[in-house]
Amino acid sequence: MVSLADLLPRLERLAQASLPLWPVPEGATLRLINVSENTTWLVEAPDLRAVLRIHRAAYHSRRGIEQELEWSQALAAEGAILTPAPIAGRDGKFVQQGHASDLDGARFMVLFDFAPGAQPDENNDLTAPFASLGAIAATMHLHTQKWQPTTPLERLIWDDEAVFGPNPTWGDWRAAPNVTPEIVTVLEQAEATVRRRLCVFGKGADRYGLIHADMRLANLLIDGATTRLIDFDDCGLGWHLYDFAAGISFIEDHPQIPALRAAWLRGYRKVRPLSARDEAEIDTFIMLRRMALLAWIGSHIEAPEPQMLAPDFAARTLVLARRYLASHG
Repeated sequence: MVSLADLLPRLERLAQASLPLWPVPEGATLRLINVSENTTWLVEAPDLRAVLRIHRAAYHSRRGIEQELEWSQALAAEGAILTPAPIAGRDGKFVQQGHASDLDGARFMVLFDFAPGAQPDENNDLTAPFASLGAIAATMHLHTQKWQPTTPLERLIWDDEAVFGPNPTWGDWRAAPNVTPEIVTVLEQAEATVRRRLCVFGKGADRYGLIHADMRLANLLIDGATTRLIDFDDCGLGWHLYDFAAGISFIEDHPQIPALRAAWLRGYRKVRPLSARDEAEIDTFIMLRRMALLAWIGSHIEAPEPQMLAPDFAARTLVLARRYLASHG
């Protein structure tokens, strides 16, 4: 397997060589801005600012990426959300494919308009952005109940099987750094509780469908009173309340989470009803997402963010699991 240190220069060369696929002026510059499932690059020229996303190999099909763009732009066209628009290539297609001799296989790529704003800081008061985020989530969930893709859906599924099953999307949480035997014992109890409760909760159309699945702080851009939602790359089928759990990714134990939860629910209920039974299950989705993130750290440990989070993430997850089992076990 190629290390991230070796991979990034190869992807930068691919990005530079692929810019002519779009109407990008000659001499445009590239700067890496994020490494996660994909790599994203800021593209700048005198009359252009755009963001290039190079997809991770074998994560999505071309059709799946086209459906992501189709849904996000349908939401934008109806005024449901604000999100950057994709830029068509010279051939008129939003999804381009790049080839490089030093990469194992072609990579899909999408160029987006640059969007203004800044990522929220978890240490600031986020109640207002989370109220907006709840309203955005409810609007999206209403939209998905009537929207149909033009082709059969090829998107990820974010249910308990995807996290805990024999072929988990992000790997086995037990393989994450610093998962001790004590942590395994408690988290296995939490896993069993989550699976049991979600089996009872069910997948009715009023609570399960197409979701963004990654509405965390890194995918929000705040510009004054305006909140933009970016990066629909993980959108797929899941429970609606998973969108709240994803919204507090990595900060589930932050002191202001109860206030953010209340704000999100207020914003959500201004747009769409949410039953007391659904609200009572939010902690289950937080636990499901947290264990998915633990697995993600283990399977993406070469990237900067997982390395930063790894030292105490398993131990903090243990604390959350014990709290969850005390109230829901």
